[in-house]
Amino acid sequence: MVRTKFHSRLFRKRQYVLQEGNVCTHFYFVVRGCLRMYKIDEKGNTHTLQFAAENSWINDLGSFHGIKPSSLNIDALEDTVVLQIIHEDLISLYIQAPKFDRIFRVIIENGFVRLQERLLQNISSTAEERYQSFLEIYPHLINRLSQVQIASFLGITPEFLSKLRNKRSKQIP
Repeated sequence: MVRTKFHSRLFRKRQYVLQEGNVCTHFYFVVRGCLRMYKIDEKGNTHTLQFAAENSWINDLGSFHGIKPSSLNIDALEDTVVLQIIHEDLISLYIQAPKFDRIFRVIIENGFVRLQERLLQNISSTAEERYQSFLEIYPHLINRLSQVQIASFLGITPEFLSKLRNKRSKQIP
């Protein structure tokens, strides 16, 4: 029953999964590749909220459940294969398969905890501490993301990230 509700889809590198102003109609599970969720501010600066690589979930939850236009973008940083499910099928699974409802609730709760931790880190940690945390949490992404993408996630400029990297490389024997 669960398998019939999810559909495989390929997003090519740089292809939008969701564009600001559109309603997020799917929940995505990344099978292969990497997606990023971000906002572009009025000055044209990119602010990355999340990366989703293999075995990760991503969507704009507010847009998805509220069925309202998104203020976020999601795009593919690499050719990416996802399993996607539409809102109606997800709700149907919640009703028909209580174990799935519980599993998905835990997934959402864990995502919320990570978001809270990231928010606290952004308001209480130095850029160097945020970079160190990024290296610990996302070691599998370090060589897959550009310096610009990592800097956007950390809330710093690419130039400052370069300084942090140079400083780290001098500290490591």
